[in-house]
Amino acid sequence: MKTRGGRILFALLSGVLAAVSFPKFNLSFFIWISLIPLFLILIRNKSGTGFFYGLLAGFAYYAVILYWIPSVPAHYGNLSPVLSILIYLLLVFYLALYWAAFGFLFSAIHRKFPGLAFLAAPFIWTGLEYGITYVFTGFPWGLLGYTQSGNLPFLQTAAVAGVYGLSFLIVLLQSAFVLSIVRCKRAPFFAALALILAVHSAGFLTLKKVMPSKQTFPAAVIQGNVSSDIYWEAMSQEEIFKLFDHHLDLSRQAYEQGARLIIWPEFTVPLCFSCPEGFYQTMEDRLIGFVRETQSSLLLGTNETAGQRPDILYYNTVLALHPDLSQSRYYKMHLVPFGEYTPYKKIFSFIESVTHAIGDVTPGTQPVLHEFRGVRFGSPICYEVIFPNLVRTFVRKGAGFLVTITNDGWYGTSPAPYQHFLIAAFRAVENRRFLLRAATTGISGVVDPYGRILSRSRLMTSDVLNADVTPSETLTFYTRTGDILPLVSLTLTAALFMLAVFKKAT
Repeated sequence: MKTRGGRILFALLSGVLAAVSFPKFNLSFFIWISLIPLFLILIRNKSGTGFFYGLLAGFAYYAVILYWIPSVPAHYGNLSPVLSILIYLLLVFYLALYWAAFGFLFSAIHRKFPGLAFLAAPFIWTGLEYGITYVFTGFPWGLLGYTQSGNLPFLQTAAVAGVYGLSFLIVLLQSAFVLSIVRCKRAPFFAALALILAVHSAGFLTLKKVMPSKQTFPAAVIQGNVSSDIYWEAMSQEEIFKLFDHHLDLSRQAYEQGARLIIWPEFTVPLCFSCPEGFYQTMEDRLIGFVRETQSSLLLGTNETAGQRPDILYYNTVLALHPDLSQSRYYKMHLVPFGEYTPYKKIFSFIESVTHAIGDVTPGTQPVLHEFRGVRFGSPICYEVIFPNLVRTFVRKGAGFLVTITNDGWYGTSPAPYQHFLIAAFRAVENRRFLLRAATTGISGVVDPYGRILSRSRLMTSDVLNADVTPSETLTFYTRTGDILPLVSLTLTAALFMLAVFKKAT
């Protein structure tokens, strides 16, 4: 590390070690040592170079975990490979700025408060993860805590502090380890290690709790395996009805296995209950016939409209249809930027001229709940499930369990569907709610309130997943209080940075 080249390699090593902790690499242990090389660089450099080395580490990190992104605009948006890679590199560079900010802030505080900086490190990191959740529409995909979805005892921390709490403890252990090396004292590391072990022990005891079975009901998730290469306008009605019949057949199979709430994925069949065309009406009539005949409820991904041409509005919708023909509709609130709409149109309007893949979807305005057998439930759609506070609002409003529908077919067999699935599992633990996930091509699954995966499908297969679901009315500390830890982290980081700026050099 005495040479610039050595420091660059250490920074890149930090990013790569953190990245391989995610699927498909699944080397989650590496997250516990991933930041140590970066810390060893930062304690010997000024804040300006700390920014540079943090940027390198962050670039390596996001370049690896998001390597699947260029294939999406190239394949589905007809963008040139060069432009697709450029978009990918710009996104990776933007996200790497948060690691750069960590390097800058830690180095700046360390220069004036060498010991305190190590205690501040997890607060700095957590505050920045909170920032990445909201700034420029937010993209909290690669939060460090998500690597620990398979560590069930540790995962229970999410019910208290959300995914941010796991990230905080991961950084704390490593900063304490480096402090112990620097000060030649074991106390900081062993104190942090004792805290981590205590958290694991508490989680282990939590997992031993017996789950209540009151109000348990049978439900099923349908995975029809409809390729994202399909363009509905290019298909004949006969071909579409063949896919529709396939989903009805899977639904009947689920019913015969006992399910009374049957969940279809997002964009699996072109459904629209508000469209006047006879094609849509025929499918609606057949769905009504199914729920009447089976006395089951269907939860469907549909595209609903409102208004009149040319000012018609389009909504990405979850629609619940019940045997008494009552309906409830939730319109997706947090849309996918550059997928369902163009953010900051004055700046990015040119993108619409080079691709047909950007939609013109209208966002919903509130988290509408559905109801099944007197129990209300929430249904965040696809991308929305990566936002902890958004999902939390459904539970705060009274959701007894959660359903999320998605279409991850865009990402093929890349790590993206695996990463998205484990992110969704965190929402179950944070709110202590069953979560059912229906994905068009996979991964579908059922997650219990403690993060245990009760069933899951394979990618690119048709499947029916049946499960007994137990709703809950209790609220976790995280559900009640929200993102206290990251907000406190932001405040402490700002205060320490200002103290470091104004402190006279000693």
